Amino acid sequence: MSDETRHHVSRAPRLALLLHSLMLGLLLLAMTGCASSPHYVQATPKVSGNLPESGSGQAVTLTVVDGRESALLGSRSGATMSTDTITLESGDVLPELQAQAAYALRQMGFTPTDEANAQRPSLTLTLKRLDYARGQRQPLLGEAELEAVFEAEAHNGGESYVGRYTSRRNQSYALRPSLEENTQMINELLSDGLDRSFSDPALGQLLAR
Repeated sequence: MSDETRHHVSRAPRLALLLHSLMLGLLLLAMTGCASSPHYVQATPKVSGNLPESGSGQAVTLTVVDGRESALLGSRSGATMSTDTITLESGDVLPELQAQAAYALRQMGFTPTDEANAQRPSLTLTLKRLDYARGQRQPLLGEAELEAVFEAEAHNGGESYVGRYTSRRNQSYALRPSLEENTQMINELLSDGLDRSFSDPALGQLLAR
């Protein structure tokens, strides 16, 4: 074998290793880019069917409000980098909350309506807060801390009732959650908050009077 042939053979493994390293680097770069993209969540919460039945067909004026200060829920890294943000726009959550709140009232035996009437029981459900933060309790794993707060204000005649309901979730992970995983966690949190609100017996009792 000539010196030129031996030189060509010895360079082949190096070239293959270089190409492998380059492809691996590009793959990691692509994965990092995907993981650092902003997440825009679509809300699809669901109320459970296990709600206490209090009404007997009474009409209830229902109003649902997004009382959050911002559509920004937080950041997956805990920093303020725009690529790590998680956002749920008011226009994406209000129609879903309205539909589920109306469904909950029907499950409780009431007839929801959006027509105001001073002689009719009324309920205002407000999403006060929805936060997503990076926890610090896991030294080797990442952790997401989520919190949702709803407020229900009911009026019937001269009586009123205000309830505040908080749902929390801590989720540990080795890899940062994807958009689909974050969407699922947030929707489960909102669903739990709705269930807590409409499962309050004092709320149903006041509306039924």
